[in-house]
Order: sequence, then C-alpha cells, then structure tokens
Amino acid sequence: MLVKSKTSAHSFHQGVCLSCGAGNIGKRRYCSIRCRQQLRQKLNTRSGLLQALNTRYATFYFTDTLIVLDVVPHGIREVFRYKARRTAGVKPAEDFGAMSNRLGDAWWAEEKRTTKNYLASRRVLEMAERLAMAEGLKRPRWVKVPGVKPESILLLDMAKADLASREPHKIIKNAYRRQVKIHHPDAGGTAAAFRRIHAAYQDLLNWAEHPTFIRRRGFPDKWYYDGDHKRWIQPVPLKKG
Repeated sequence: MLVKSKTSAHSFHQGVCLSCGAGNIGKRRYCSIRCRQQLRQKLNTRSGLLQALNTRYATFYFTDTLIVLDVVPHGIREVFRYKARRTAGVKPAEDFGAMSNRLGDAWWAEEKRTTKNYLASRRVLEMAERLAMAEGLKRPRWVKVPGVKPESILLLDMAKADLASREPHKIIKNAYRRQVKIHHPDAGGTAAAFRRIHAAYQDLLNWAEHPTFIRRRGFPDKWYYDGDHKRWIQPVPLKKG
C-alpha cells in the first residue's frame, strides 16, 4: 500500500548495496553485478508510467522500511513523491514493481472511465505527496565518471571513486593483490575466478595509463530516470574530497 506520511525518507548509507540493501559490502556499491542488473531491468520495464506522467526526471531509492519514487513532470516545479512500505524478505526491486502496478492500475482505471489520458495522469499525480523543489528532489548534477567496465571494478572489490586518487596504479595493484590472496588456485580459489580477476586487473591498468571519463547526470545515492532519453541510470559515484 502507498504511504502518505509527511516524514522524509533518506537513502541508504555507504557500505549498503544500492540495489538490494545488503550490508557489509565494503567499498563496493553493489553486492553483485547481477543484483544491479536486476534492479535496472525492473525499473526500465516500469518506465511506461513515467512516460504517461510526462516525467522530466525522477529518482528511486529506499530505506530499511520504505521505497521511494520521486517524480518531476515537465512544466511543473514540484516533486510528486510516492512511498510504500518495504515487504519483509523482499528485494526493493519487487516492491517497486508492486507499487508501479498499483499506480498503473489506477491510471488505466481512470483512462477507462474518462477516455482521457491527461485525466488518468492527473489522477495518479493526485495520489502522490506534493513537495516544493527545495523540500524534495534537487536537480541532478553533472559528474565525470571513469570510463571503465563496472564489472572490472566490482571484481577487484573497488569503488569508482578510488580511481580519482592521485595514485590509481598503486590502488589497483593493492586491490589485485588482495583478491589474488583469496582467489588464486593455490589459495583454494578456482582458475576461472582467477582469470576474471586478472582480466579486470589488466583492464583497470590500461585505463590508468590512458584515463577516459564519461560526463553523466545523476545522484550519488539514488537511481535517476532521464526523461529525455527514457531510461534509468545507476547512482553516480561520489568524488573523493
């Protein structure tokens, strides 16, 4: 069920997976590549509702008790916030899917009753908690993200922010050594896992020799929906101070 309380909802803190909420994952932002992909897939398959609401941009995030969808439609300087309680033992992606289905059902019911798309969208927006821009969602910011494979960073148990160091070669080599101690066949690991880690190491070293960056708009701890391109973007990494 949707929650309409006036209490604020804060996104997860460092060390917690930004896809499922699992803790104790160190510097990583996700507990696994598959976990990140599953949430992105769930978000993208429910983007039809955001298109119906003429969304300029939106964010999705969650706490240990709530999931939160903030929507900013084109031409409206307000944030429309949808919240629902987390279900025990269920990943945020599934709770998001259930909440999206409820909102979608409300849209279709109103469209069937009135035969007007804009009235159906207005009905769904009326179901949200309305916030001023200053109280709710600020405009997404531009950041420079290292142009490397996310899988390489994950395999070495690093964070993208580590690559902003003045000594990226040293950090990459130290991360590789830590993983070798765990995954080398002589230490009880598998040959397949070790090959993946070594390939990731080479990938990151090549990047450190010729760093490339991607300019991306987003938020550090929220999934961001880009209404212009109709797609969800994972949280952007925080810069190291």
